[in-house]
Amino acid sequence: MAAPRLTLSRWWIVGLLSATATAGYLCRVNLSVAGALLMEEFHLSQVEMGRVFSAFLLGYALCQLPGGLLADRIGARRVLVVITWWWVLATVLQAAIGTSLLPASAAATLVALAVARFVMGVGAAPTYPAAAQGVSRWVPPAAQGRATGLVIASVGIGSALAPPLISLVMVRWGWRASLLASAIPALFFALVWLVVREPVSTGAGAAVPVARPRFTRALATRNLTLLTLSYSLQGYVGYIFVFWFYLYLVQVRHFDLLKGAWLSSLPWVLSIVSIPAGGFLSDWLARGALGPVWGRRLVAMVGLAGSGVLISLGARTGNAYLAAAYLALATALVLSVEGPFWATAVAVAGPHSGAAGGVMNTGCNIGGLISPALTPVLAAAIGWENALHLAAALAVVGGLLWFWISPRPHYLSA
Repeated sequence: MAAPRLTLSRWWIVGLLSATATAGYLCRVNLSVAGALLMEEFHLSQVEMGRVFSAFLLGYALCQLPGGLLADRIGARRVLVVITWWWVLATVLQAAIGTSLLPASAAATLVALAVARFVMGVGAAPTYPAAAQGVSRWVPPAAQGRATGLVIASVGIGSALAPPLISLVMVRWGWRASLLASAIPALFFALVWLVVREPVSTGAGAAVPVARPRFTRALATRNLTLLTLSYSLQGYVGYIFVFWFYLYLVQVRHFDLLKGAWLSSLPWVLSIVSIPAGGFLSDWLARGALGPVWGRRLVAMVGLAGSGVLISLGARTGNAYLAAAYLALATALVLSVEGPFWATAVAVAGPHSGAAGGVMNTGCNIGGLISPALTPVLAAAIGWENALHLAAALAVVGGLLWFWISPRPHYLSA
């Protein structure tokens, strides 16, 4: 006899999607914290460790669309079952490098770590496209902004939780134990998804069958093209703060290491509120007199353009604490647009939301691949202030593109 399954209501399962994505984010960023002791053990330079980090981003960017297509074909729940187990196994693989289970010479260690991180990137890639597919099928269109906002809030939650939790274990038991500890939540949710039954499909993704071969017409639209371009610019700006905010505070604004650490966590604490708030606000405006087009559009435009203004203010001010505050608020604003972006991708693609989310998120991560490498080059050539002014201008351009983005379904004729 088959094991019984637990059926969850729509909002419970949205919470489960967010918690699962948070667990996945811990597995994504664990090496950023554990890397301090790992680099010491294997005598890796910052440049070599940067290659390990880039290996993850490469696997993550390459597999966005395949992950989304897989979610469209077999459903979000099945994809989440597979990838949660993938996160656990990939984390164990990383922790085993250099032990008797997976011995590696000094020369081979770097390659082994890069391969393991690439594998983790492949497994992490379907997370948000699969969540978008789930939201499109399980959540009514009027609530999809807040649902996607709650799911994407996992970025802020994971970024805020990872440093204290992982470092606490690492200091006491070593970097390998900290990696294994970071995978325990993923293991828990891998078991949960085995027994969860999906809610009845009522969203846009339920309008037509999930597996439709002519998905290209649903994706090859001006809306998705502009949405992807705008999200690429958002990714360029956002990833500057992911990789460079702490070093900017310490090296350019001359905070000490401890103050820099506390201040660099502020944007992620704020984003825990700003990301779901952007989704809630866009839903509220879309249901009101503004309607679905301007309800989504206005939040995205204000968030991106407002972030650009704050970045320029932070770059120009001579007061270091005020600069940190401006830039933290800018990060919170640039992340507040996640709900409108993903809700619009769901609206324009419907049953192909996984693939659409994969395309859009590929653009974001291309921006994320470019900005961490380009920003210090620009800073060396034209100064940090001008490099940040350029990022501010790109954020404003990303907001302006929303004048031509219409969150209306185009998939019904596909």
